[in-house]
Amino acid sequence: MKPIRITKHAQEQFNYRGTTEEEIIETIQTSNWAPAELGRLEARKDFSFNSTWNKKFYKIKQVRPIFIEEESEIVVVTVYVYYV
Repeated sequence: MKPIRITKHAQEQFNYRGTTEEEIIETIQTSNWAPAELGRLEARKDFSFNSTWNKKFYKIKQVRPIFIEEESEIVVVTVYVYYV
C-alpha cells in the first residue's frame, strides 16, 4: 500500500468531527474503496463507539475519508464522521 498523507484541512476536520488519524488510515487500508465526487475516492468503516457525542449516546461511529490516489501516495482531502 502507498503511504497515506493527510492534508491540513483533513486534520482539522478529523479533530473537529471526532475521529483519529489511526482510524482514517485503518479505514483506507482495510475497507473497500468506492468512487466519490470530483473523481475522488472514499472508504467507509464502522467503529464501536458506545459513548456520547454532542450530548447524545451512540453505539457506532462511521468514518468516511475522501481521498485521491496519486502515483506515489494516497492523499486524504477531508473526512466525514457519522454517529449511529
